[in-house]
Amino acid sequence: MTTAAKFWDGVAEKYARSPIKDMASYEHTLERTASYLKTSDDVLELGCGTGMTALWLSGYADTITASDVSPGMLAVGRKLALEQKIENVAFVEADASQPPNWSYDVALAFNLLHLVEDLEETLAQVHSVLKPGGFFISKTFCPPSRGATLRFRAIRLALPIMQLFGKAPFVRFMSEDELDAAVERAGFEIVERDSFPTRNARRFLVARKV
Repeated sequence: MTTAAKFWDGVAEKYARSPIKDMASYEHTLERTASYLKTSDDVLELGCGTGMTALWLSGYADTITASDVSPGMLAVGRKLALEQKIENVAFVEADASQPPNWSYDVALAFNLLHLVEDLEETLAQVHSVLKPGGFFISKTFCPPSRGATLRFRAIRLALPIMQLFGKAPFVRFMSEDELDAAVERAGFEIVERDSFPTRNARRFLVARKV
């Protein structure tokens, strides 16, 4: 088991119990994402966690393959799917840089790209499993270019120590421009970009495979 898998396995149950901090922004992300989906689509979600997003979007797609590196997270997702009687979401153990070998209409990566160690390879693999013209929809943490809060500064200073003791995962600090450029270099055309919420914003991108 990889270091990342061990970390996320260790926090899976706590993660599942934690309420979403900004429900309005989460619902806005889901609504924007759903607007690009068709009920005939085969969708791949990378880094699905406990599967909440995949289950919410299940009615907008034909199938959703919800993948994650953490067996613990996937176990929670399967339980939720069973409880909600959702049958078109399959939970698959897979690293983001080695996605399931299939052909998809849409790929999703929410709160993930800043956590992958090889961003270029991950984006290349996403491009390879998408059908021509397929959409890649992502939402990613990018540190503020100015006006960083004291809390963010303290976390960034403490992060290396936390990682040393297995209390935090790998985190990449990249600007919105750097993220956009990486997505475009991977062979995508960005068709929608936004940053929300106003506080602690995340970069929302919709990109088409070209």
